[in-house]
Amino acid sequence: MDNQKASEEEKNNWHNDPNNWVWGMFYYNPEDKRMFPPKRIKEFGWTINFANPNSVFICVILILVLMVISESIK
Repeated sequence: MDNQKASEEEKNNWHNDPNNWVWGMFYYNPEDKRMFPPKRIKEFGWTINFANPNSVFICVILILVLMVISESIK
């Protein structure tokens, strides 16, 4: 998929493919450019696409900010 957005059908196929879920809970799909795809059970919200470096970076920054805030409260 060069410079094209994936169709909803393709996104659903990626989501339903067990090979894109590490240990059944971590989503890892380099073809999927979404940073936050739906969780395995879509009603539970979103997860991180660990194959997308931007989503991992945002998650790390968020964790660091929360750690700094929690240390400043003590």
